Formats: sequence, C-alpha cells, structure tokens
Amino acid sequence: MISNLRYWFLIVLIFLVYVAGMFVTLFENDSAQFSVMAMRMVQENDFFSLFKGPEEYLDKPHMHYWLAALSYKIFGIHDWSYRIPGILATLLAAYSCYGLGSLLYNKHVGKLSALIFMTAQTIVLGAIDVRTDAVLTGFSILAIWQLAKYIEKGSVSAIAIGAFAAGIAFSTKGQIALLVIGLPILCHLFYTGKWRAFISWKVLLALLVFAVTISPMLYAYYMQFDLHPEKVIRGKDHRSGIFFIFWEQSFERLSGEGIGKNSSDYFFFFHTFLWVFLPWTILGITAFYNKIKLFFTQKFKFVEGSEFLTVGGITLIFIIISFAQFKLPHYLNITIPLFAVITAAYIYNLYKLNKTKVLKYLMIGQYFVLSIVFIASALICFYVFKLNSVVAYVFLIVAAIIIIYYALKREGDYMKLVTISVCASLLLNAVLNLHFYPNLLEYQGGSSMSKVVEQQNIPVDRIYKVGKDYTWSLDFYNQFPVQITTPELLKSKKDVWVYVNDDEMAMLEKKGFDWDAQLSVDQFRITRLQGKFLNPNTRKKVTRKMHLLHIY
Repeated sequence: MISNLRYWFLIVLIFLVYVAGMFVTLFENDSAQFSVMAMRMVQENDFFSLFKGPEEYLDKPHMHYWLAALSYKIFGIHDWSYRIPGILATLLAAYSCYGLGSLLYNKHVGKLSALIFMTAQTIVLGAIDVRTDAVLTGFSILAIWQLAKYIEKGSVSAIAIGAFAAGIAFSTKGQIALLVIGLPILCHLFYTGKWRAFISWKVLLALLVFAVTISPMLYAYYMQFDLHPEKVIRGKDHRSGIFFIFWEQSFERLSGEGIGKNSSDYFFFFHTFLWVFLPWTILGITAFYNKIKLFFTQKFKFVEGSEFLTVGGITLIFIIISFAQFKLPHYLNITIPLFAVITAAYIYNLYKLNKTKVLKYLMIGQYFVLSIVFIASALICFYVFKLNSVVAYVFLIVAAIIIIYYALKREGDYMKLVTISVCASLLLNAVLNLHFYPNLLEYQGGSSMSKVVEQQNIPVDRIYKVGKDYTWSLDFYNQFPVQITTPELLKSKKDVWVYVNDDEMAMLEKKGFDWDAQLSVDQFRITRLQGKFLNPNTRKKVTRKMHLLHIY
C-alpha cells in the first residue's frame, strides 16, 4: 500500500500545481467570456439576467456565473478569484470520489480514486481553464455518491444532500446534469435490484429539496425571458427560459440547432479520451475492459462486492454524448470521477491479489507515459519557449531528480505504479502552469493589449471596436467592455481608440480614417495550437496582429 505520508505529500504537490494555475491569464474564449458575464452581474448589480456581450444568453443556466460573481464580491474582480469556485468544486469532486470509492469498494480504493481524479489531465486543465464543467462535475459526483449511499443505507441526509447536489448541477448546465447523475444510479439499481429504495417518503423529500434548489435559477429564467415574449433569441421570439431548460436545451445540443455543429465524428470522445485521462489512460482502458469482460462472464448477475454503477454509467454516457453534433473535449470531464473509481479499484485489486506480472506490464506502460512527459517538458522548456531564469532551471532539475529517484527506487510495484503516474502529471502540469501558459498567453491579443492600455493610461471607456469579434480578455482585464460602433458612427467621434485586426485597420484606412498613434500586439488563437506556432522558426507565419488606433 501507499503510505499516508507519501499520499498526502503527493496531494499537497497537486494542490500547489492547482494554485500555480490560478494566477495564469484567462483563456479565450470560454473562461474569459464566462468571467466577463459574471463581472457584468457585479458591476450592474443585476444577478437575474445573463448576457453574452450585448446579446441575451439562453444557452446555460446561472449557477456558474453566480458563484463567480460571489467570489468577485468577496475577493474583488481578478482572474484568480474567478477560478476559486471551480477549484473548490474540483476539490469537492475529489472528496466525492473518495466517498464513492469507499462506498462501492473500500477506503483504500477511495483514497486512490481521489488521487487519480485530481491528476487526470482534463481535470487539472479544467481548474485553470475554468468553464461550467468544474462545478457540474463536482456536484454531479457528489449527487451520485450520496444517492448511491441512500440506496445502500437508506440515509435521509444522503438523499437530501444528493438532491441538493443534483439541483446545483442542474442549475449549472441543465439537463445533462440529470443525465450523468441518473444513468449511473439507474445502472446501480439495475444491478443490485434495490428498486424499493425509491418507494419511500424520502423520495418526496428529495424532490422537494431539488425543486427548492433549482427555484432561483428558474425564477431568473422567468424574469429574463418568460416575462418578455417579445425578445428575439436566435431568431425566435416567445422563448420561455423554463421550457428551454426543461426540454429544448438537450435537443439543441444533440442536433446542433441554435449553437451550431462542430463534429459528426461518433468516435470523437473515444480518441479524445486518450489524452484527457493522462497519465492514467492505459490503466483506465485496461480497467474498463476487464470490468466489462467480468460482467459478461457473470452474465450480469449480482455478485457481492462487485458494482455496475461506474462501468454502466460510463458506457451509457459515452454512447449518448457521442451522438451530439456539437462536441468539445471537456464534455468528458463528467465521466472522469467514474473512471477514477474504476481504475483505482482495478489497481487495488491487482495489489490485493498479488498479480505482480500484470503490474509489471502496466509499469512498462506508465514508464512509457513518463518518458513522453519528460520529452514534452524538455521540448516546451528548451525549444517551444526557452527558459530564461536560473530559478526555473533549478526547479526543473530538482523535479527531474525527484522523479528519477522514485522511478529507480526499490519498492513495491503498486506503490511505484501510483507514484510515477502522479509524478508524470505533476511534472507536465507544473511546466504548463508555470512556464508554457504564461508564455503562450503573451500571444493572446486582448489580454496583452490590456497591459498596454494600463501602461499608457488609456481611458477604457474610450475604446471601441468596429468588427463582430468578441474581445473577452480585453473586456475582463480592462474591467470595462469594449464598445461596439460602426465606421459611420466612428466618424462623429473624436479622441477615441479603436481596437482592430489587420483587415479592419485596412478597411478604416480605405474609408479615409487617420490616426496619430498605433499600438500593436501579437495575436494567436491560443486554444487551437498547431505545429507552425509551436515551432519558434515558423511562429511568425501564423501569428497575426491586433492594433489600438487613436482617432483624433
């Protein structure tokens, strides 16, 4: 077994990596967009209306923005304060993984589940690039744990907490929350046959708790949309916010109607999983395969000490989200707690049954993952963005020595397997959070321009744009949205600044505009990396410019 000392040492290191990411510049689009939406709530003291720039926002419910706004109220409007609710939700999810693993198996599996969850690549990234999925994942797995606990033990507090958590999850992202909570619970009921647990007055209590929890979100939707049928949202009037969140939302996601389509690849999430669950991918796939194989061998008959909640929930969620016409990698975050539990149970079972041969084969796979991480870290630090600090070199060398020490140390295969896997995640994400992202975000035009605005003491209420592109990071770091205008209206303005790209600047010049100052920064869509950008020799070929022009 892994000792408590090492376990908590690794947990502390993981938390420090999370903290390091708190102070990284916000990413465009979603993180910066959502932070601006929450900022508007605070600045305008309007917590019932959601706006995406000048447009009314129907797509997602309010909870994520309310939590970010609350954090702003307490700590002020900062990028790190925006991330606090997401990180707290991630820690809640880790604790819930511990609880669910302990409930379905034992405390050893629970502890390892939390460790695996916190080091999965998409979860670490989700604590830095904070979207609605962090809160959704945290409260969804809390609901699954508590509802499973109610089924097993009949606890009133468990079903009440489960209903509350489900309500928060629903108020964060809508129907998908009920799907990812309900499917694993239905799989658990199907396997255990404990359907009678839901023939009880306690279920009525849970429904009441759920209804009360979602009522603020429903009221906000009612106030913004149902009371104003004249509003046109996505080309339609008479849009009911309540009807949308209970019925239309998921169908729009599945069909791509309203939000658009970006992928009809039904295997998108299968190949995406290969990186989102790093460094545990090989172990996770092996654990899933063995669990499925076992159930087919047992013909899905209930066996004491076994569970179908995780593997059944993962399978059904994968099938359903794979048919959605709009797909993004972070949609898989909601499955990671279940993968963490099933992977932890598999690793612990190998240890318990003393399957040293299998552990050694898996160790080879983890050494391969670790070697890939070493190569990637070296490329990032010495080629993509070269280190220029003695302290950074010292940190990297010390980290490498510690990891090599654990990799070569003579100890049990189980402890070594877990330790080197966690070390791979720690090394990669420390390099990303402390070195790669800070350098990468120098190429995000909006946030870079906000520094120029501050340095030049440019009045933020005098900055305009003539294009349709959103300016989320500039809006956030200026703490004032860039105002929209047209070339025709711009002609009547004096002593203003216009934020433009190359094409827009050429258009203004063609229309006869003149300016006496031009400030320029590099611009690249940093969430869509490509080889030419990562190669410093070809980076300039794919990097554009953003300009701030002073119209006098």
